[in-house]
Amino acid sequence: MKEIGIVNRKLASIISEQGHQDMLMVVDAGFAAPQEIEVIDISLSENKPMVLDVLGELRRFFSVEKMFIAQETQNTNPTLFDKMAMMWGENIHIEVVEHTKLKEMSKNVKAIIRTGDFTAFGNVILVSGTGDRWYFEK
Repeated sequence: MKEIGIVNRKLASIISEQGHQDMLMVVDAGFAAPQEIEVIDISLSENKPMVLDVLGELRRFFSVEKMFIAQETQNTNPTLFDKMAMMWGENIHIEVVEHTKLKEMSKNVKAIIRTGDFTAFGNVILVSGTGDRWYFEK
């Protein structure tokens, strides 16, 4: 029985299936996910878990090279925006897009993780990349 790491079967499977530049989305409780995209719903109740909780756990096991966050997040919830943007450190490229663009982009992610977060515009697209385990001669 798996007792360490991410123990949610669907979430662990989706993370294992991510390749370089694949996209994974973490969303708030109200995000309207496209029907054709797999949604892993881990919401329990209002604000459980929060988007930042999920990102914090993903950070331990998932390498990210780029993030897409909505301009509306930055405008309405700047503290959330800053915490999401810094989750993988200073070297991660952050692209700020309109919320409507983020919703359009959600049609191209491999999966969406839905949280119980009631923070407005608490949505982010993670682009998988190489982490610090990779060897580069130059």
